[in-house]
Amino acid sequence: MEKGKYLALVGGGALLGSVSTFVFLRLLQSQKRGVWRCSKSVTADFNGVEGCTIAGKKNDRVVNEDLLKDEIVSEQLTRNIQFFGSESQQKVTASYVVVIGLGGVGSHAASMLLRSGVGKLLLVDFDQVSLSSLNRHAVATRADVGIPKAQCLKEHFLSIFPECQIDAKVLLYDSSTEEEILSGHPDFVLDCIDNIDTKVALLAACVHRDLKVLSATGAGARADPTRIRIADLRESTNDPLSRAVRHRLRRDYGIEGGIPVVFSLEKPKAKLLPFKGPSGEEENPSDYQIVPGFRVRIIPVLGTIPAIFGQFMASYVVTELAGVNVQTEPVVNFDMDHYHTLHQRLIEHEESLYGTSMEVQVDVEEVMYIVKELWHGRSAREEHVKDVGRGMWRSVNELMLVRWDSTKPASISNLILLKFKEVDEHESQTLDDIKENEPEFYSKVAAVLKRAELDFGL
Repeated sequence: MEKGKYLALVGGGALLGSVSTFVFLRLLQSQKRGVWRCSKSVTADFNGVEGCTIAGKKNDRVVNEDLLKDEIVSEQLTRNIQFFGSESQQKVTASYVVVIGLGGVGSHAASMLLRSGVGKLLLVDFDQVSLSSLNRHAVATRADVGIPKAQCLKEHFLSIFPECQIDAKVLLYDSSTEEEILSGHPDFVLDCIDNIDTKVALLAACVHRDLKVLSATGAGARADPTRIRIADLRESTNDPLSRAVRHRLRRDYGIEGGIPVVFSLEKPKAKLLPFKGPSGEEENPSDYQIVPGFRVRIIPVLGTIPAIFGQFMASYVVTELAGVNVQTEPVVNFDMDHYHTLHQRLIEHEESLYGTSMEVQVDVEEVMYIVKELWHGRSAREEHVKDVGRGMWRSVNELMLVRWDSTKPASISNLILLKFKEVDEHESQTLDDIKENEPEFYSKVAAVLKRAELDFGL
């Protein structure tokens, strides 16, 4: 009898312990995940999509400019500090960056901004993590499916760099949310949106507010990472999204360019898949749109490409914040025949003007460096990008290399690219004339040619 009571007590205690443990773990899990609660003070409805600021773990620190004095933070960022130096890394840590669109591109960009030590992040997306997005998302797991992307990133990020001030908003960017998202003087805005209307409105707002912005174009249906570039919007080719954005910005806002974008020179390898409804038959995609104007049909995506787009964006922004000048590879659509032509044209011009080509101190490969790396395939006097794609390919017919300083040889640090019609005027002036009459142009050319000296150790 006593033995029975003892066993009953032990069994009851074990059962009670199990139930308590289960409840505690559920509570802990609930607390950890933030129980997707919205801050009522900012909850609003945007075209049927409820917007909110993610509640949960409080993280309302002001960006701490002395964050690197923390030993743990300093050790975590030690490789960045070694790369940039303490002063430049301090600029990164004191920065505030807004990332809008947290899918394959945006999640990877935000993740590396965090790991690079950016002190304050605002993460914005109205959508939720889906199972099919796990092939390209930076941090989401199956346990995150169904929760807002903004919440997902914030929770993961706080375990990586808890000293960062992270705000997450489940919002659709439009005119009604512009102030909430873009206020606060961010040092950079990352546009990782794949909807044309929203993207155009955001870019126009950033230009209007004089905010630095970097935009991502189409990463879907591509597979070649070696063809990804960063350049002005006017130079992005082979990308339907870029083409549409350029047209809309010019038509609706009078914006011609001046916005850096990440894009691929690769032509898309696949098209939008046909939309099939619940019946399995093809139907009108617009009948299933949750938000008007947003794509329902699916673009095939190789997950590595949007990830690399995001890494490109993070690297560009971090180096900009640190004040480190990185020369991105220019988009120049010339082939070796073009460089041979320009080299031969230089030799003939030297023989015509000086009676000899003995002072030509460059070969074809060095001509390629001068034309592509220094002058980006355009006249030194061209202030804005005009010829892109096939237009650039044709422009070589009116370009030639000439000496900057006529008293020095035609060397790698003394050649500029000009149009035929600009050559006579240039060669009729001395450098002192140019310095006096066109000081900005003189300084620009001097800085470019100084780069050649540094690159070649001259």
